[in-house]
Amino acid sequence: MTHAQKAFDPTATGPLDGIRVLDLSRLMAGNMLSLQLADFGADVVKIEPPEGDPLRDWRDDGHSLFWKTYGRNKRSVALNLRQAPAMAALWKLIETADVLIENYRPGTLEKMGLAPQALLERNPDLIVVRISGFGQTGPYAQFPGFGTIVEAMSGFADRTGFPDREPVLPPLALADMIAGIYGASATTMALYARQAGTARGQVIDLSLLEPMFSVLGPEAAIHAVTGKIKQRVGSASNTASPRNVYQCADGKYLALSGSTPAVARRIFEIIGRADMNEDPRFANNSERVKHRALVDEAVGAWFAQRPSEEALAVMRQSGATVGPIFNIADAMADPHFAKREIIVEVEDEQFGHLPMHDIVPRLSGTPGVWRRPAPGLGEHSTEILREAGLDEAAIAAAVTP
Repeated sequence: MTHAQKAFDPTATGPLDGIRVLDLSRLMAGNMLSLQLADFGADVVKIEPPEGDPLRDWRDDGHSLFWKTYGRNKRSVALNLRQAPAMAALWKLIETADVLIENYRPGTLEKMGLAPQALLERNPDLIVVRISGFGQTGPYAQFPGFGTIVEAMSGFADRTGFPDREPVLPPLALADMIAGIYGASATTMALYARQAGTARGQVIDLSLLEPMFSVLGPEAAIHAVTGKIKQRVGSASNTASPRNVYQCADGKYLALSGSTPAVARRIFEIIGRADMNEDPRFANNSERVKHRALVDEAVGAWFAQRPSEEALAVMRQSGATVGPIFNIADAMADPHFAKREIIVEVEDEQFGHLPMHDIVPRLSGTPGVWRRPAPGLGEHSTEILREAGLDEAAIAAAVTP
């Protein structure tokens, strides 16, 4: 499948044009946050140690593809902040910044002399985003807070997997991704408040735990009211039935959801079990959930008798909500992904072109912009420090490892 190609244009501007972001964070959450801002025109400056953001070392077959994806549209300055000239250069950059992102362990920024109070005294309009595993306060504030631990402690892992097996952690940096998206939203809200005159600079205390917990929805309320703890149900659902993945005659799986009464009734009719619509055990969603095993048995038997393409076509033609289980190769070959430009090919000096996700979300009037590929370590050090007003001697001293 041919995907749309995107050319980088350093002169392109987006809705956040003129906003400068200093990103001192490492790995995923901060890079996800700053990617959202960079994709929509903010000047994101990665402040990296001489060895670089550890994300550069997340490699596949030796290739730094995470960095190529999450470093796009950013610039890089390499500074050893343990040295006075580099710290002095950072302070000059702080004076020109709108946003500063960091994800040190709580208290580290203060030990570096960069406490939020000091930052806001130097730049009263600065938005300081502090990312940590468990927040800046509380009994767990000082615990190391990688997303894996948060995915476990949030309750997410306990809900994922099958009831007779161990809890399952997500195979990707899910907590970091969710926190990064929350953080980008919070940052734009703070920038709007500043522009509207209702606030100047402020501090955003962004933990990985709270966004991850929020995606569990009303489970706290459910437990308080009912006394129940929802259990793992594999690919089924505690809240809707039919809902599962079903294996077809050719061994392939399809995902099916009957979350509304009309769709559930339609599914039973498609599989030749209209009688289930009159059965009290399946008359409403609550009863279908109670008798989920019987529902899955009936629906699963229908899928098991048909190859996946036939089952998919019949279900779709009848208005049921169904879809195939894609792997990444399937997604890259799918015409909808190509037509919607969900995956695009961007310029890359190493590979010629490299596929990655397009800018999300889509804005009709002020869309995101492709300005530059992920930078080499320290690629823009001299350029950015010169913009901040440092002379050549100060720049040379600051960028010395």
